[in-house]
Amino acid sequence: MRPVGYLPPVNLTRTKSVDDILATTQGIPDDTDTGGRQGLRKQLHATDLMGFGIGIVIGTGIFTLTGVAAKDFAGPGVVVSFALAGVVSLLAALCYAELSSSVPTAGSAYTYAYATIGEVFAWIIGWDLVLEFALGAAVVARGWSAYLQGLNDAVPSSLFGESAPVNVGAVGIVLVLGVVAFIGIRESKWVTNTLVLIKVLICLFVILAGAFYVKASNWSPFVPPSQAPKEKLSGLTQPLWQAVVGVDPSIYGMAGVLSAAAVVFFSYTGFEAVANLGEETRNPRRDLPIGLLGTLAICTVLYVGVSAVLTGMVKYTDIDEGAPISSAFDTVGLGWAAVLVGIAAIAGLTSVILVDIVAMGRIGFAMARDGLLPPKLAEVHPRFGTPSIITVITVVFIGFLAALVPLDALAEMVSIGTLFAFTIVSLAVPILRRTRPELRRPFRTPLSPALPVVSALLCVALMTNLALETWLRFVAWLLIGFVIYFGYGVRRSRVRQRDAELSRVG
Repeated sequence: MRPVGYLPPVNLTRTKSVDDILATTQGIPDDTDTGGRQGLRKQLHATDLMGFGIGIVIGTGIFTLTGVAAKDFAGPGVVVSFALAGVVSLLAALCYAELSSSVPTAGSAYTYAYATIGEVFAWIIGWDLVLEFALGAAVVARGWSAYLQGLNDAVPSSLFGESAPVNVGAVGIVLVLGVVAFIGIRESKWVTNTLVLIKVLICLFVILAGAFYVKASNWSPFVPPSQAPKEKLSGLTQPLWQAVVGVDPSIYGMAGVLSAAAVVFFSYTGFEAVANLGEETRNPRRDLPIGLLGTLAICTVLYVGVSAVLTGMVKYTDIDEGAPISSAFDTVGLGWAAVLVGIAAIAGLTSVILVDIVAMGRIGFAMARDGLLPPKLAEVHPRFGTPSIITVITVVFIGFLAALVPLDALAEMVSIGTLFAFTIVSLAVPILRRTRPELRRPFRTPLSPALPVVSALLCVALMTNLALETWLRFVAWLLIGFVIYFGYGVRRSRVRQRDAELSRVG
């Protein structure tokens, strides 16, 4: 027998068994007092999951990035860019669907990595997802504040928008939505579903109404010839692959289409938040695949439709990058439609912030339950059934970033964080197939291992189209995470404590 207090040697690749994960993630029936248990209430159905998914995916991207990507990178070929980004997301969603239906839990990619490739990789993914959801929520909160200030001159620029010393508007919306996330997943889904209905209806209006004003000549050439950018990209601002290969940076052509795909991929980030809600889903083995794949299918159709109509209504060289869709309707004499677009944009931004807060809370909850963060953070509110303490910390952290930190330059970090997580999830599918062939899989990723490997490769390919400075910031964030992991989590891991107990008994 080992002495009391003995801890086994540090093993960075120790895994958490799927049986252990399932045993700790059974959840608690709706309207039941948690009684101090570390479980979440099951209150969601497939339609609710799609609501959360569409709520986080359809945001500012469809109203702003469409114009930027078309004018600066791909021309009308931005339609292909959105389709390519959607395909990459769909392949990753197929992998998420298998893992989430097999191991329905809070934490999604973090937990899948823990079960397949080891604790240190799980920590990296968890830390990476904190970056994605926290930074994403802060970016969108600042965008919400600026958009509201732009819609109404009565809104003071000293408190709202990028010129405000302290962005009170961004903090305010984060606090309001933080309260919704705190008091319950059911209340969060009601708010999210209402906002989703508004913006989907308006997106359909944009497509159907705009189709009457499309000019085929605006789509020619569909992929403009490659050319050097007006402002030369060099040093840290050029895409990674161009810096490695040594070619001159270019826009338009197929290189521009691929660069635009990496940029608009930001529009798809966050759909994996659906997988974080597995523990709160009534029938996760059926509903999670429906929620994930339904989200991607609906969002891709909307993105491709809106980008096709926009580039058909206005020549790509004349697109207004700040308000592309509103400006396009102004051009054809439908200025009143800008009001609807503004309503959809506000609804879209609001739902993104809310789902980001909910998702980040679940990730922190899962990591704390495993001992990699202080266990206090895994406490569930006895009345509301939410991870209350981590939710409060999440709101404070996001509010701080949204108030004081100009985040425009860091938006690409959300994309690189997401793509990195997608890569790990894609590789986890064939690994878990090999290590746990007997595991029940209600949904199976087709053509495995080929499709998951292709998914991982495509994610890496899109990552190489992001700027060198984005990669450097990403590496810096990971290094901060390693300091926390090796300073705290590695020695307090519950899996390591379990191994120590087994070793003493043996």
